[in-house]
Amino acid sequence: MSKKTPLHDIHTQLGASFTDFAGWSMPLRYTSELAEHHAVRTTAGIFDLTHMGEIEVSGPEAGRALDHALVGQPSKIAVGRARYSMLVHETGGVLDDLVVYRLAEQKYLVVANAGNVLVVLSHLRDRIDGYAATIRDVSSEWALIAVQGPTSPAILSAVVDVDVPSLKYYAIDPARMADHDVLLARTGYTGEDGFEIYCRSKDAVAVWQAVSAAGAEHGLAPCGLACRDTLRLEAGMPLYGQELTVRTTPFEAGLGRVVVFGKPGGFVGEAALAARQDEAPARVLVGLTSTGRRAPRTGYAVLDLDSGERIGDITSGALAPTLGHPVAMAYLPPDRSEPGTKVLVDIRGARQYAEVVPLPFYRRQT
Repeated sequence: MSKKTPLHDIHTQLGASFTDFAGWSMPLRYTSELAEHHAVRTTAGIFDLTHMGEIEVSGPEAGRALDHALVGQPSKIAVGRARYSMLVHETGGVLDDLVVYRLAEQKYLVVANAGNVLVVLSHLRDRIDGYAATIRDVSSEWALIAVQGPTSPAILSAVVDVDVPSLKYYAIDPARMADHDVLLARTGYTGEDGFEIYCRSKDAVAVWQAVSAAGAEHGLAPCGLACRDTLRLEAGMPLYGQELTVRTTPFEAGLGRVVVFGKPGGFVGEAALAARQDEAPARVLVGLTSTGRRAPRTGYAVLDLDSGERIGDITSGALAPTLGHPVAMAYLPPDRSEPGTKVLVDIRGARQYAEVVPLPFYRRQT
């Protein structure tokens, strides 16, 4: 049976359609994914992301332990800040992509994708063994609510006791909201300005209701996972299980910048990644656009324009609501990855023209 978040009853009252996602019963949409997508782009949307996993690593050597476990260098994160990182296999393949928050000098919060929590927890336990650090799965203690969109700063300014506009991107601050202690982070997965609120599970309903009330005059809409996927696709953000897998290295995904070589003690997977650092990858992640009416979907074949040979695969694709035409991400050989390259996509037997373009497809106006 799917697990339910503390906000499940609220979603039911709001008329949500549910889907099972990584063992959780999650809202897929409330009205229509198109309306919810446009709300995030033009006003703001509120999401329940409690299915994400939270792992606490603490102790005198917590930073060094995470340096060894992950490709980045968490020991260099300032207190109150965050970084995007990855956990890789010894072969260099991605096991999960993560956000690492430094909550205190000796305390970190590692946020893992819902379907990978046990994998991340197991590998982190093994990798920090021998360091003066402890690890705890605190996922059940936290609920996570995201508020994304242009009006999100105004909405949250009405309900928290911190200066919301001054909170930096990829920063996290303790705050009071609806008479409850929360952690407020300026991060997101939609391509818009936005925030994520970490609150205790027992406080989730009160926090959601307070944000919803404050957002009524700002066009805030409850949003489900369906529009979250089209939002992140337009913003060119990878999804674990599609753009990122254990068969994919950070270099292939265009994320080599998050890998830090030469850390004291090294990191798991460093030898494999170092061997590939100066090599051209066999495939690279690209964006594709099309003027056709049908959207490429995950697993569809990308074909050479002239020979019809299969040269790659679609990892994610959809009709982009903001742009009005189909977009997709795909892995292609480097010699077919230059912007302007024309290819074909096999859409259930029909061949549709597409063109390689730079990522992201959409970038918000600042």
